Amino acid sequence: MSHFIAQPKQGVPFVSVQAMVKLINSLGVENVLLDLTHKLETDFARWTEFDKSPRYAAHSPEGVIELMPVSDGQMFSCKYVNGHPKNTFRELQTVAAFGILADVDSGYPVMISEMCLLTALRTAATSAMVAKYLAPKNSTTLTLIGNGAQSEFQALAFKAVLGITHIRLYDIDKSASKKAFANLSACGLNVIICNSVQEAVKGVDIITTCTADKTNATILTNDMIPQGVHINAIGGDCPGKTELDARLLERANVFVEYEPQTRIEGEIQQMSESFFVTEFHKVVNKQSLGRTSQDELTIFDGVGFASEDFTALVFIRDQLIKSGEFTLLDLITQQADPRNLFSVLNTEQTSAQEHVA
Repeated sequence: MSHFIAQPKQGVPFVSVQAMVKLINSLGVENVLLDLTHKLETDFARWTEFDKSPRYAAHSPEGVIELMPVSDGQMFSCKYVNGHPKNTFRELQTVAAFGILADVDSGYPVMISEMCLLTALRTAATSAMVAKYLAPKNSTTLTLIGNGAQSEFQALAFKAVLGITHIRLYDIDKSASKKAFANLSACGLNVIICNSVQEAVKGVDIITTCTADKTNATILTNDMIPQGVHINAIGGDCPGKTELDARLLERANVFVEYEPQTRIEGEIQQMSESFFVTEFHKVVNKQSLGRTSQDELTIFDGVGFASEDFTALVFIRDQLIKSGEFTLLDLITQQADPRNLFSVLNTEQTSAQEHVA
């Protein structure tokens, strides 16, 4: 069966930001998050089929640029993504991303897509998927520490997948909390802005930490967090960047996506190599337990893994197959004789001569 959306010699389907917005709005954000959560769960269940490796990262004092490849043997995907916390002071996004999906059989690109919006959606859906297994039963309250670009997506994913009704916001930049409050207030959620981390986490079921600073920070201290809470720690995503008190990790049952990558980038970079963690696919496949009691402290040390981007890109490809709406990029040469690449230059020269004439 062909994996191409369009005929390969017609061009490469491209999903622009505008096209992505149109697609998401036509489906509904919460419907997209629900569908993505289900598809992520399905792909985590077939974890062994993926050819996996830690992402390639080029670090600088200002941030990081990363490439995230993965393949299931039929399709290959790779995402380009950066993380530059100071970009907001230059009126630029902290994260800029795009991705490619390719057919393994031919090596041809199947689709190129924006991935700023898509990464936010897949990250939120991943958080909600994990929380289905790890959060306390009948959770209703979510605290969001760090109210930047990801916060609204997290809130809506937890609402759609777990039925969360109450959101508490805290950010050292109160304007970020006000932004999130304005965006979420019309979404059927009870939203409040808190004045401190301590106020924000008191008595809640789930806590998401998603701060931007590239530093070893301690956003949540050991004394703040009682047993019975689920922490969704997704801000730490590179060496030297953490958010949690190491003593919280010692108390908790810790779950990760791909252990070799999380050892480098996640909260567990603070811990010894012998510190025990559970890869989440084992929970999905019933090889390991998730939450075992209401009194347990669980932590998802989420750094983002390439298979999640793969799932998101395939999801978008499937939507394009249904709609048939996409732009074709003239990205691959399309000469009649594949061996005669030089003929492409001659074609351009002939066209130029005809234009002059």
